[in-house]
Amino acid sequence: MAGRRDGLVLREKLQGSRRSRIAVAITVGILLGCALTLLYPGGLFSSDPPARLPHRPKSDLQIDSSSCESEERVNALKSDIASLSEKNVDLKKQVRELQEKLRMAEQGQDNAQKQFLVLGEQHKAGPFGTVKGLRTNPTVMPDESVNRRLAKLLEEVAIRNEIIVALANSNVKDMLEVWFTSIKKVGIPNYLVVALDNEIAELCQSNEVPMYKRDPDQDIDSIGKTGGNHAVSGLKFRILREFLQLGYSVLLSDVDIVYLQNPFDHLYRDSDVESMTDGHSNRTAYGYNDVFDEPGMGWARYAHTMRIWVYNSGFFYIRPTIPSIELLDRVAGRLSRETNSWDQAVFNEELFFPSHPGYEGLHAAKRTMDHYLFMNSKVLFKEVRKDADLSKLKPVIVHVNYHPDKLPRMKAVIEFYDNGKKDALQSFPDGSEW
Repeated sequence: MAGRRDGLVLREKLQGSRRSRIAVAITVGILLGCALTLLYPGGLFSSDPPARLPHRPKSDLQIDSSSCESEERVNALKSDIASLSEKNVDLKKQVRELQEKLRMAEQGQDNAQKQFLVLGEQHKAGPFGTVKGLRTNPTVMPDESVNRRLAKLLEEVAIRNEIIVALANSNVKDMLEVWFTSIKKVGIPNYLVVALDNEIAELCQSNEVPMYKRDPDQDIDSIGKTGGNHAVSGLKFRILREFLQLGYSVLLSDVDIVYLQNPFDHLYRDSDVESMTDGHSNRTAYGYNDVFDEPGMGWARYAHTMRIWVYNSGFFYIRPTIPSIELLDRVAGRLSRETNSWDQAVFNEELFFPSHPGYEGLHAAKRTMDHYLFMNSKVLFKEVRKDADLSKLKPVIVHVNYHPDKLPRMKAVIEFYDNGKKDALQSFPDGSEW
């Protein structure tokens, strides 16, 4: 019995093996037949060319092999392709326009929703001292189509969508070297130099400094390559717009600045613009009630005024919001029309002047930076260096904006704060020697 069973099992295995071989042969035959059909659609012994495809109905963009030989048909096909390409360009343009409208609508909806939370839905005011208005404007939706090359670069350099940006040409080369050396020493990775000429581009590349060189622009290039400090300073309002449109917050920095700490650790980020001040005390930096005396008015001789020293347009943090972009547009527009205007004066006028008959003020939130942490050179040389307690405080940055001998004072700041040289600041006068 066992022998018979073994024989049956053996026959079944042989039959199964034959069936498997037959199945494989059939499969190979089918595949070979399909391949021959594709290669020789007219038959293996046909005189037709082997690569000829099966006949298909003609369409506007399909022609048979004989038509390919017709120059007229080729030209017609090229014409069809050109026409379709033009239509494709038009469609892409329409898509971009619709996307922009959608973006603006969504921004408006976002603003409206935030305003509605505060104003739209009626609430009781609540207990005294608990009422808070809307303070922080929402950011814009990033639009990479504005500048894809810059967008790709910022993705690599920026951290949490924040970056320090400086504009520079060869006129400020020596100061720029001190600037980025101090940044590297602090360990700040998210910074970028907008190189306005080839010399600065080469300097950055040789020192492994993140650099961006804009596409050629005749109006901007002529100023960027040959302009002085004030002319170059005015460019930043036009150039910064792209950064904001791409969704990045920018800490705009002049190059006559020494970095001693990471400024991103000391920002509040609750306003459209957060700026250092040209003020030199709590009163001048943060505002005060200034009494104007006019004796001829008799009883009403004293008129109270509110005063604040201007924001410094060479160091400010700006968030990507609609009011921020409107500020840049307003300043850049005025500077292009008013060729003798100073960019810092225009910057402050647009930021602070209120709405009045014939003028619509900018609805932007603003914050003044701590004037001892974000220190101008008047505070340092007129007060801090002479005070034993204040001189122990290490500021975040020192901006040598009040003095024309910028480079030696920048180097002295580094000697004093970084290298511990106590008398490094003593040889300089309080003001300039002009």
